[in-house]
Amino acid sequence: MVKSTTQPVPLVLEREALSSLLTELQRYGYTVVGPTVVDGSIVHGEVTTVEDLPAGWADEQSPARYRLQERRDQAFFGYHCGPQSWKRFLHPPQTVLWEGVRSGLQPAGTAGKPPHYAFLGVRACELAAILIQDRVMMQGPYADATYSELRKNIFIIAVNCLDSAATCFCASMGSGPRAASHFDLCLTERIDEHGHRFVVEIGSLKGGEILAAIPHKEAAASDIKWVEQVTRAAASGQVRKLDTNGLRDILYEAVEHPRWDDVAARCLSCTNCTMVCPTCFCATVEDRTDLGGTTAQRVRRWDSCFTLDYSYIHGGSVRSSVRARYRHWLTHKLGTWVDQFGTPGCVGCGRCITWCPAGIDLTEEATALKHRVTIKEVPDGND
Repeated sequence: MVKSTTQPVPLVLEREALSSLLTELQRYGYTVVGPTVVDGSIVHGEVTTVEDLPAGWADEQSPARYRLQERRDQAFFGYHCGPQSWKRFLHPPQTVLWEGVRSGLQPAGTAGKPPHYAFLGVRACELAAILIQDRVMMQGPYADATYSELRKNIFIIAVNCLDSAATCFCASMGSGPRAASHFDLCLTERIDEHGHRFVVEIGSLKGGEILAAIPHKEAAASDIKWVEQVTRAAASGQVRKLDTNGLRDILYEAVEHPRWDDVAARCLSCTNCTMVCPTCFCATVEDRTDLGGTTAQRVRRWDSCFTLDYSYIHGGSVRSSVRARYRHWLTHKLGTWVDQFGTPGCVGCGRCITWCPAGIDLTEEATALKHRVTIKEVPDGND
């Protein structure tokens, strides 16, 4: 687990030193995972050299719209949060819990040790999401063994945002756009008339140890001031915000608000919002056998509260309407999550807005629900 020991005086790496950083991480046994361009989007994949990174690419995001576009420079991290979060490496989409063979029971995970990942390009909102998942998966009486085993070996290289997408609202959630802690290294990419370089903050002893082997110099006062200015500008430039003041109680009171019918008429119940969300953790368990009957597996895979079967118990589904399922998702994300884990389950990354095919905006829906109606009776949950 990363402990915050942020160095007060940042350092500077030249562009060429990024290759040395990748080499050093690999020498320590890390599999470096970072941004790569695949099929017209920026997704996470293994990064072995700087040529794997999306140099010169940016993205345009708005409700129900995502497009890559070329930049005028060769910035490596000039994009915003894409369709994948780091959750897929810590809480994988599919996990074999155990495997049985005719000769006996074989525990899952005997094929080898879990990988040691170095996450390259983690945004501040994504750091906040990882911390939320830590609370969900590791704190409390029922820790998830798969998540815990993967999480303890993670090296995090955060990247500060220099601007915000049209769907970002991390500033109002207090989760970005500048990373403040819980990283090993944090990069802020700077390209100007003086060249291409990175202002680097060290956040852990391991981060300092790895950086010591890479050519660097102490950051100038102008570099430090620039980081403060550009991240502050990224925050002030966000066009969306979510006012969480009293929102939990408002959602509890708004159970019969007519806005739920309005959003249900647009929502496709496609699960996109939960699949791209960096904090959603819903899963189901399946038992599988091969045709020969020689092996059997118990597999956990991602699921969503937007599927009809997710709330199925004997006799049918508890939440049979889209209205009920959307209401459950939003109320849990911004209300009951606070009761369970102490924080909202949203970090303001804006993915759910970008990747919703109907362009449904969480910030807009939460604001509309503040104009609530008086509750006269408690609904039965099957509406």
